[in-house]
Amino acid sequence: MKTRWMAALLALAFVGAGYAQSAAPMHLTVDLTDAPRKILHAQLTIPATPGPLTLLYPKWIPGEHGPTGPINNLAGIVITADGQQLDWVRDDVNMYAFHVIVPPGISELHVKLDFLATAPASGFSAGASTSANLAVLSWNELVLYPAGISPAKINVVPAIKLPADWKYGTALTTTGRHDGDIEFATVPLNMLIDSPVLAGRYFKEFPLAPEITPKHYLDIAADGPEDLEIKPEALAAFSKLVRETGALYKSRHYYSYHFLLTLSDQVAHFGLEHHQSSDDRVDERTLIDDNLFYLSADLLPHEFTHSWNGKYRRPAGLNHADYKDPMIDNLLWVYEGLTQYLGDVLAARSGIETDEQYRSALAVSAATLDNWPGRTWRDLQDTATAAPVLYEADSQWSNWRRSVDFYPEGELIWLDVDTTIRRLTHDKKSLNDFCARFEGLGGNTPPEVVPYTFDDVVVNLNAVVPYDWAGFLRDRLTSKSPHAPLEGITQGGYKLVYTDTPGLYTNALEAATGEAQAWWALGINVSSDGHIQDVLMGSPSDKAGLGPGMQIIAVDGRQYSAQLLGDSIQQAKGTTKPIQMIISNSGYYKVVNLDYHDGLRFPHLERVDNKPDYLDEILQPMTK
Repeated sequence: MKTRWMAALLALAFVGAGYAQSAAPMHLTVDLTDAPRKILHAQLTIPATPGPLTLLYPKWIPGEHGPTGPINNLAGIVITADGQQLDWVRDDVNMYAFHVIVPPGISELHVKLDFLATAPASGFSAGASTSANLAVLSWNELVLYPAGISPAKINVVPAIKLPADWKYGTALTTTGRHDGDIEFATVPLNMLIDSPVLAGRYFKEFPLAPEITPKHYLDIAADGPEDLEIKPEALAAFSKLVRETGALYKSRHYYSYHFLLTLSDQVAHFGLEHHQSSDDRVDERTLIDDNLFYLSADLLPHEFTHSWNGKYRRPAGLNHADYKDPMIDNLLWVYEGLTQYLGDVLAARSGIETDEQYRSALAVSAATLDNWPGRTWRDLQDTATAAPVLYEADSQWSNWRRSVDFYPEGELIWLDVDTTIRRLTHDKKSLNDFCARFEGLGGNTPPEVVPYTFDDVVVNLNAVVPYDWAGFLRDRLTSKSPHAPLEGITQGGYKLVYTDTPGLYTNALEAATGEAQAWWALGINVSSDGHIQDVLMGSPSDKAGLGPGMQIIAVDGRQYSAQLLGDSIQQAKGTTKPIQMIISNSGYYKVVNLDYHDGLRFPHLERVDNKPDYLDEILQPMTK
């Protein structure tokens, strides 16, 4: 039940009237000394004037493409003025808004709050971000800001406190230390939230491509000291990446750039782009395990490319002025799809992976999409438009639901664009020309945003080579064909084929995870302990009644293993004998017979004679 005071408070028009816009900046200090216990502490000082004030918690987080602000883990909110605690009330409709009355004679508010870093190892910046020896600080988790003022116009003086002997990396400029706090230069709130901090006990920083200005750094924090032993050839490839992006985009839009690489099995694994840095989180042994390194080869090139495509050039619908404003994700097939394509290409051009490894990974992605039944009812455009809900969707039955397919299918479309440009210009121009024009607009600039629309993309493609690019793109975005757009592969001089021998990517995935790779044979993905992760609609496994979450206990009378499943598939080839499984489902057991006799099937790209070798050309470095 509301008090009379609350009712009067909510009746007022809260538009930030109590915020002193022209006063000193906000101050925000985050204490990470309890990060190993999964709790972060923050103190804020907010300039204010007497009257009603609404404080907002960031809701729509850039790069996460949805209302992902982790407000459920915000705790211990205490607001004081002149030593007296003030009452606050959450908005009845907007759960991310807090109302407070600034008393007469008050010029600033003091806010204490905690963030409970207890999320599971999934999701983006709201996911697990700490371990015993490291932490990734995403500032949006620990800030409240006045409503009615653009975050770009709210200046903040940030600082952090670290556990003893921890080091850190960030794109923020360090200005000094005071009473144990590490202080940074004043920045607008939107740039602060765009500048995470990576800190840890086991930490190293490596300068990359030192001859290039602005400067680039690889900052690494790991769960253990042995995980930091990066191979010289890997470090050289990351320096090569810096050089290759300069050659491709003909510009840089940052004062310096930091790759913030977290090596941990305790945190969520993902990449999140920022204008002057990237938050890259991978398995603990990624730098010392060749299979894990290969499986994440595209991560740093992808997130680095976002500094141009996503942060500098940004879809107009994602260029919102406030974290309370919803994002329109309908151009994510450019934002993410083009970045997926360029990130993979740059991984090969930089030597992070070989050309053969690139083609093997592309084959797996193309084959998956080419056997994706959900594409018959949901077009690619809808996967982008519905991104805010699809990011949170379960992976089970994802082949029928569809997921954020604008990443891999966007890659196929942009490969098609690249090879089409090469074909139309007799190999005199390519997507490289589009990138230099579109992403390099204005040359070298400070961090800023230049928004674009669908028409802008079309205009810039036509400037490279005249063509019906609008129709080309719309056809692929709205298609409900049962097959993936593989024209870029075929125009590039290759074709998708299947053999009974796994490719490099499949081998690496099985070695790293222990999963059985039976998707293109039986239509199932199976974890190392026999649990079925997903079932392909219309496949032999689907017809036999298998479903996600069931567990294979035995195959042909023997205890399940990935090797045994593969052997049984091969032994059933050319026979009439079914593959017999004992299945557990919620404590109930049954025997299932799979009528499949075509043997193992794994996707590959096979070179086609007498076809232009555009795909091979695309992977050639642009720098010597």
